[in-house]
Amino acid sequence: MTSKGSSSRKNFGIGGLLVSHVERPQPSVIVIGGGISGIAAARALSNASFNVILLESRNRLGGRVHTDHSFGCPVDMGASWLHGVCNENSLAPLIRGLGLRLYRTSGDNSVLYDHDLESYALFDKDGNQVPQQVVTKVGEAFERILKETEKVRNEHVVDMSLSQAISFVLERYPQLRQEGMAHEVLQWFICRLEAWFAADADTISLKNWDQEHVLSGGHGLMLQGYYPVIQALSEDLDIRLNHRVKKIAQCNNRVIVTVEDGNTFVADAAIITVPLGVLKANLIEFEPKLPEWKLSAISDIGVGIENKIALRFSNVFWPNVEFLGLVAQKSYACGYFLNLHKATGHPILVYMAAGRFAYDMEKLSDEEAVNFVMLQLKKMIPDATDPIQHLVSHWGTDGDSLGSYSCDLVGKPADIYERFCAPVDNLYFAGEAASADHSGSVHGAYTSGVMAAEVCQRHLSVQHGISDLFQLVMREELSEAMVPLQISRM
Repeated sequence: MTSKGSSSRKNFGIGGLLVSHVERPQPSVIVIGGGISGIAAARALSNASFNVILLESRNRLGGRVHTDHSFGCPVDMGASWLHGVCNENSLAPLIRGLGLRLYRTSGDNSVLYDHDLESYALFDKDGNQVPQQVVTKVGEAFERILKETEKVRNEHVVDMSLSQAISFVLERYPQLRQEGMAHEVLQWFICRLEAWFAADADTISLKNWDQEHVLSGGHGLMLQGYYPVIQALSEDLDIRLNHRVKKIAQCNNRVIVTVEDGNTFVADAAIITVPLGVLKANLIEFEPKLPEWKLSAISDIGVGIENKIALRFSNVFWPNVEFLGLVAQKSYACGYFLNLHKATGHPILVYMAAGRFAYDMEKLSDEEAVNFVMLQLKKMIPDATDPIQHLVSHWGTDGDSLGSYSCDLVGKPADIYERFCAPVDNLYFAGEAASADHSGSVHGAYTSGVMAAEVCQRHLSVQHGISDLFQLVMREELSEAMVPLQISRM
């Protein structure tokens, strides 16, 4: 990345906004973290004529957005979906403007899953395909079970886990219990619910599990990966890769940031967008220490984990469905493969693992993990051939992430998100975990970064006497009428 130049008058535009300004004293901001939230914050502040430096610990941008091209095609090993394929999604203008294509995997009714049950194949451990009518019947029972947990929630003042609430429902309504293969299918439904939260059902809050504001339009797989979005937002920003921040000090209305090699950066403010897992691990020293209300918010928000094992094959030997699943006696043992061939035409399956199972998988070597996944696949399809390439994510043990995305733990305080994203003097906080309505999503992280930049901008503009500097104009070429979202479903 190159540093942005200077002139007496400039125009920068991105994500639907064009900013015009004249040269005046420029406040300075350090953005810490090069995920989409940090890049969005840096983009907004740079567009507003601030002096901005972005520090990223990795040797690449994107953070938990990571599009790998080693298969000869884009494969997202982190975030993959746009959750809410609609004009209200904050990323829609940018995705439209870049001409990126989406493959819709679910409609508006799919709140807990990336996929509708329209294109699937479920198998038991003996390779027998589960009849569609069994899946449909169990799915209806599962919806009833989840609906009944609302009554359990209303009857108990103290929060409990979703797993405990499901047990209460099954004790109250024995007819909802499932036996034999139907029980295994029910466990698969629970497995998919756990994957949505990247956490096990016995840790998910009954009070909050269904309170997320889900945008309309269903879920869309980014066919070209998310990296084009990262690339567009980061164009011409002053970005320093391999700069791991170790200390953030506040002194005399300034922020002094020290990186691992001892170099320091000084600015009027800092926007901190590092993953919640990094903050929880106290990998960054704050001077003075963060106040207790901020530390408790960091502590009380949960961090889930979902990992992917991507497998490229020489030929396609599996059914032409969007996903394949393995049912089992417990949700922990259930499995799920995303069929990228259905959406992209490339012979790739992506195994998804979440919660404790994902953590346990990270204890294996990549080769051991691939062998385990292939055993699962060969239970479903005995004639499965070995992959010719593989990719394995390690979001839980990756020191730059220490988790995939945030989740609501049992007993979460009501004001937790407000405290987490609230500034501490000239320190501002952003990221997917700071998004109360859209936590765990790319658009939530993006919006959080933009909002933190706006708050920071207002405060510093007043301090520098330049509060009337900015004029925002919509870019016509990114208007909804001229550039529609490109959506398909085969």
